[in-house]
Amino acid sequence: MPTTPASPAATPGTRLTGNLGTGSIAFMVIAAAAPLTVIGGNAPLAIGQGNGAGAPVGFLIASIVLLLFSVGFVAMTPYVKEAGAFFSYVTMGIGSRLGMGTAYVALVAYTAIQAGIYGYMGWAVMDLVRFYGGPEIHWSVFAVGALLIVGLLGYRHIELSSKVLGIALVLELLVMMVVNVAVIANGGPEGRSLESFDPQVFLTAGIGVAVLFALTGFIGFESTAIYRDEARTPSRTIPRATYLAVGIIGVFYTLSVWVLVIAAGPGSVVAVAQETLFGSKNMLLDTAGQYAGSFMRDLMQILLITSLFACVLSFHNIVARYQFALARIGSLPAVLGRVHPEHRSPARSSFVQSLTAAVLVLIFVVIGLDPLVEVFGYMAGVATVGMVLMMLLTTIAVVVFFSRHPNLRRNPWTTLVLPSAAILALTAAAWLVLANFTMVTGGSVGVSTVLALIPPAALVVGVLVNRRDAGRTVELKLESVVQEEQPLS
Repeated sequence: MPTTPASPAATPGTRLTGNLGTGSIAFMVIAAAAPLTVIGGNAPLAIGQGNGAGAPVGFLIASIVLLLFSVGFVAMTPYVKEAGAFFSYVTMGIGSRLGMGTAYVALVAYTAIQAGIYGYMGWAVMDLVRFYGGPEIHWSVFAVGALLIVGLLGYRHIELSSKVLGIALVLELLVMMVVNVAVIANGGPEGRSLESFDPQVFLTAGIGVAVLFALTGFIGFESTAIYRDEARTPSRTIPRATYLAVGIIGVFYTLSVWVLVIAAGPGSVVAVAQETLFGSKNMLLDTAGQYAGSFMRDLMQILLITSLFACVLSFHNIVARYQFALARIGSLPAVLGRVHPEHRSPARSSFVQSLTAAVLVLIFVVIGLDPLVEVFGYMAGVATVGMVLMMLLTTIAVVVFFSRHPNLRRNPWTTLVLPSAAILALTAAAWLVLANFTMVTGGSVGVSTVLALIPPAALVVGVLVNRRDAGRTVELKLESVVQEEQPLS
């Protein structure tokens, strides 16, 4: 093997450490998906603009698509020793140039969704304060307050963030399950109807829209591999956490959306969802109040905010670790690849990410964008395109990798067949996203077109600015792993 410069990863003090188990990692990535927020926001969109009472099947289909993706992702995980998530997989399978392009897409997509959630959270807290008769305070004040807390937690060791996220996630899942049980026990105005799963109901023209909004609700689930250096036995922990995250999110979404249909009644659910979209009602909170009581409604309104906080903290940790991983291979300034001597965290990368988010929030305020419709809508659109693009490239990389290394193909179903099916499914998902993109952003065709082009532009920039030496160092390191590593049985 040719001699290459020493990898920064080998330098003392540049590797993160931790003892995160399967549950901790799964909780962090599920928190990034913000399940309670998705049920309150994406579900009414899927019902009101999609296939109505058949919307739960849209979430079920999205879960299956992401499960197909996870099969190849998990099969390749034992051979990927870099904690760079998607860009490490793409580098290993396709090459350093597309790998670096994928890294740039990740930075743009996750930074965008994080900034968008600051807008959403600022609006949500502002709305809550007004609801209880408080003073009129600009949304940016609450966004900056959240940003400071997130920055402090991100600066510390990952164990602290995992505990905060775990508590927030358990609370939001519990409160939604209480509402689910209450609705199912009551039966709703039309009884415990299974009409949602009738092919004549869900196989309508709007099913693609339902799948689209379901997919946007999964953003963040795929980030398990970014915590590789901080995981306990990562070759086992990362695959388990990935499957656990997809399973919990998929079941929770499908069940909870079905419950919303029961609560309103299949015949009336579209009208109720559209009233939510036009701002006269809140489908989720009204359901909680009607079936579980006013206390549960008030508690859920508060937990919607903690859900957003958990979400933005998760994405902050993800971006900080992407920057850290890129700094370790020399693609970003080396200072971002240093570990805090006490907290053993990517503290400097975390600080830079906090600064980036603060600048974006300031720009949004100066421009005068609406925090919910424009800040969150626009940034969620960018992140959705970026997520689907990264997943598609990663799945292609999996198929290429195992095609080049037939000795590692212990099970052709998990290494070639199902990943190939995932490529087809993700291609269809990309078409759905782009064909209905104005629904995601809420903006004009012109604005939506510009936003949709940002992730592909980031991919091109990453390919063009890829440093050959840094990319080659990673490729050779990964090649040595393939030669030395024995597949897990």
